[in-house]
Parts: sequence; structure tokens; C-alpha cells
Amino acid sequence: MKISPIRLLTLVATLTLGSLQSPSIATAEEAAKKAEPLKVLLVAGGCCHDYATQTKLLKQGIEERLNAEVTVELSESTTTTARFDIYESDDWAKGYDVIVHDECSANVIERPYVDRILTAHRNGTPAVNLHCAMHSYRWGDFKSPVQPGAENAGWYEMLGLQSTGHGPKLPIDVLSSDSTHPIMKGFENWTTINEELYNNIRVFAGASALIEGKQMMPPNKKQLKQNPDATATESTAVIAWTNHYGPQKTKIFSTSLGHQNDTVADARYMDVVVRGILWVTDNLDPDGKANPEVTK
Repeated sequence: MKISPIRLLTLVATLTLGSLQSPSIATAEEAAKKAEPLKVLLVAGGCCHDYATQTKLLKQGIEERLNAEVTVELSESTTTTARFDIYESDDWAKGYDVIVHDECSANVIERPYVDRILTAHRNGTPAVNLHCAMHSYRWGDFKSPVQPGAENAGWYEMLGLQSTGHGPKLPIDVLSSDSTHPIMKGFENWTTINEELYNNIRVFAGASALIEGKQMMPPNKKQLKQNPDATATESTAVIAWTNHYGPQKTKIFSTSLGHQNDTVADARYMDVVVRGILWVTDNLDPDGKANPEVTK
């Protein structure tokens, strides 16, 4: 069959254009795939902290370091009874890759409400827990070590560690206790400004310590009355750790640091939080290298 010169030229042009477009289309598809951000839900609010400022710092710090889209759920309540509308839905975590819990809701004790939060994590949605999240959703004799499976143990089992309080606001030496963990690659010890050292009442099976805090505690009035020559004593506690929670072995990362705005704004603190996010979302390899598709 004879092909006219005009038709032949059109066919060649079409084939040439197609061969030129294919790599471009593939490149565009790869770019689109790489551009898909991590969906991060940041829940914050309640007692004792400047959450309006800290949510801005966290959102900015995470989005500067990661290809991530941070959605903020901020309660206007400044009390220990702060609640969040998003938790009223059974599928509240749908569409998010990770939840950052930064709430301070110690006196929210309705079991169905708390169970809705925990169910999402039991079913596989990872979490990063910050500071006063450790002192939220607690009831019963929470100042004593709770037993696994106890009616009031649910939140602590998700965290992997039970804390009930803290000492005075003083500098804390932030010290690596597991340099082999992927989160800790590149970590260097440092000292905070005046911060709160949260105590450790119980560590649950599945939890692993990453960072230890050391704080020099001056003698209190009672101690000085008993001994005018009393000197400062050293307090230590785990201040960052991982956990595997529930039947899905959901990855959980927590740090009890983060009371002061300047601590949250500190690049060293933010780097630890971000590496926690990378780990729980399976974006850190065993050597601590981050997935380039989610980092900037």
C-alpha cells in the first residue's frame, strides 16, 4: 500500500511527538507521586500551655522539614476538660497518615469518648504524643501504677509509659539512651531551657526508651528545714520512647518535652518530633535514612 508524502510526514510527526511525550508523562506521574504529602492531624488544646502559638510552631516546623500537610484541630478551651469535636465521629482518623496528640485533657474521662480515640490507633493509625498528652484521659487511681488491661489503663497502654506529674521548671539534660534506633541517628545531646521533667510510674511491654532526661532538683523548704545544708539531687526519667500498640502493633512515638514555646521552637526538639513522625509512618529505614519522597 502506498502512503502519500503528506500522510507519511504526519505519521512520523505523531510517532516523534509520542516518543518525546512518554518520558515527560512518566516524569510528571513520578513528580505527582512524590508530591503527595503526608496527611498529619495535629490535635491540641486544653490546660496550662500556649497552644495557639505551639500549633503554629509545630505546623511550620513539620511542613518545613517534610512534604506534609498538617491539619490543626485546636480547642479554645484552656481547662483540663478540653474536648474535640473531631473525636465524636467513629471514623475521625480517616484520611490521615499520623495523628499528633498535643492535648491537655486530664479530666476528660468518658470511656466511650476515649475508646473512640484509642480504637483508631488499635486499628493501625500511628500516633506521635507530645508533652501533656501524657497526662490526659486519666481516671481512677491513676497515681498508682495501672495494671495492663485495667479499666483505666487504656490511654497509658497506647502511650507505652505512665506518668503522673512533674517537678519544677528547670533545665533538663537531654541524653541519648539508644543511639542505634533509626529515630536517633544524628541526634546530639543538649540541654533545655527551664522545662518540666515528667516522672515515670510504669513502662509497658512494647515500649523502648530513646532519650533520658536528667535534672538537678534543689532542696525544697521541708528538706532545708530538716537539713539546712541539703544540696541539689539528680532526677532522671525517660523523656522520649517508642511503643507498639494493640493487635496491629501500631507504631507510637512520644516525648514528654514541650512545655515552653521556646522549647517547641527549638530546631533540636522539632527534629526529634519530625523523626518520630517519619518512624511511625514507616519513612525511616533501619539505618535512619529518611524516605526522600517525604523529606525536603
